[in-house]
Amino acid sequence: MKWLVAGADGMLGHDMAAELTRRGAEVVALGHAGLDVTGADSVESAFAAHRPDLVVNCAAYTAVDDAETDEERALLINGEGPRLLARAAARHGARLVHVSTDYVFDGDARTTPYPEDHPTGPRTAYGRTKLAGERAVLTELPGASAVVRTAWLYGTHGRSFVRTMTELEADRDTLDVVDDQRGQPTWSADLAARIADLGPRIGRDGRAHGVFHGTSSGAATWCELAREVFRLLGADPGRVRPTTSAAFVRPAPRPAYSVLGHGRWAEVGLRPPRDWREALAEGLPHIRAEMSTKDAPVY
Repeated sequence: MKWLVAGADGMLGHDMAAELTRRGAEVVALGHAGLDVTGADSVESAFAAHRPDLVVNCAAYTAVDDAETDEERALLINGEGPRLLARAAARHGARLVHVSTDYVFDGDARTTPYPEDHPTGPRTAYGRTKLAGERAVLTELPGASAVVRTAWLYGTHGRSFVRTMTELEADRDTLDVVDDQRGQPTWSADLAARIADLGPRIGRDGRAHGVFHGTSSGAATWCELAREVFRLLGADPGRVRPTTSAAFVRPAPRPAYSVLGHGRWAEVGLRPPRDWREALAEGLPHIRAEMSTKDAPVY
């Protein structure tokens, strides 16, 4: 099986290519320079040149706040890009995994995780554009595609909340962190592994397609996540002080509740994702090691 990873220069794309390589798969990893998902000619050329059996779309416009005033550009990348990939996959007989987001929901739930089939209702431009991409993939490539929604991603490569908290622990005596938004911190390496498990199952039977939720199990507020980072760093979690969203007003409203259910994994013979604390304990040392390498002096 030959895999093609679109958006391979991003956090998840990097981990996706690394996970597939670790498993011994044949992988073509293309960043924006090698595959512009918004260009029909670029997409067709990539499929024709590499003839993938399975494509993972990690390319995305992820600037949530900027999308509020740049929705047309966000829609081109998040909506039209997936459509072009799905159409090309259909022409070439390939399967497609498309990565989406919790922002497709309204965020109004309080205690019950959103199941995969819960009605969508995005409240941001970013969420609307990602939902457009989901619908395009599932319409253009039914039965041979999967949408994997994720949230609160952190990883070794690129910026993330976990990395920022790791940096600030060394620089600040105390931190005020939002405690009224709840979600699922998710290590990008875990998500990559889950997609690598799912991909070969797509199209095998009537169940392995459609929407899946690729977040860690459990839930936390941003404040609770920051405190866990501090604890793992050997610092006093009490240095992280809770505050409300009103203290950090952003152009795009953040969902108050972004906890996703994982019911569909059992349908394809996979266990639900592991708890976010377990994943963070494993992932944080990798992030710190990468930070140390980046900060090391060059002689």
